[in-house]
Amino acid sequence: MAVMSFLLPKLSSKREVDEAIKSVAEKVLVLRFGRDEDLLAKTSHDLSKMATIYLVDVNKVPVYTQYFDISYIPSTVFFFNGQHMKVDYGSPDHTKFVGSFKTKQDFIDLIEVIYRGAMRGKLIVQSPIDPKNIPKYDLLYQDI
Repeated sequence: MAVMSFLLPKLSSKREVDEAIKSVAEKVLVLRFGRDEDLLAKTSHDLSKMATIYLVDVNKVPVYTQYFDISYIPSTVFFFNGQHMKVDYGSPDHTKFVGSFKTKQDFIDLIEVIYRGAMRGKLIVQSPIDPKNIPKYDLLYQDI
């Protein structure tokens, strides 16, 4: 019996990330900043008609790490046809999902909602994930 390896393709330069953003069409582009996760890799095949998932090396793509304010690893950012897709998770940050997904189904549901919203021209969608499954982080904002 063959052992299947679930590995997400990695993007290791700004040029590779730019190319992915420009070239993935009619699908949700999932950029995972930080560590690989079995859950995302295992859903990659299930979601292949709706999404393309890449792992981004945070140390090799500092311009995007700073642009998306990636201060917690892992963080996940979504695009559709080159457009950054935002998701209302019930938190102040709609630009990315911070932390790990609790279940495979949470991730699949989120991709489906982003995909359907994007196909209808929406740039922000409401998260279908149960709020108790969304990691909570105290984001500190400083007044200068």
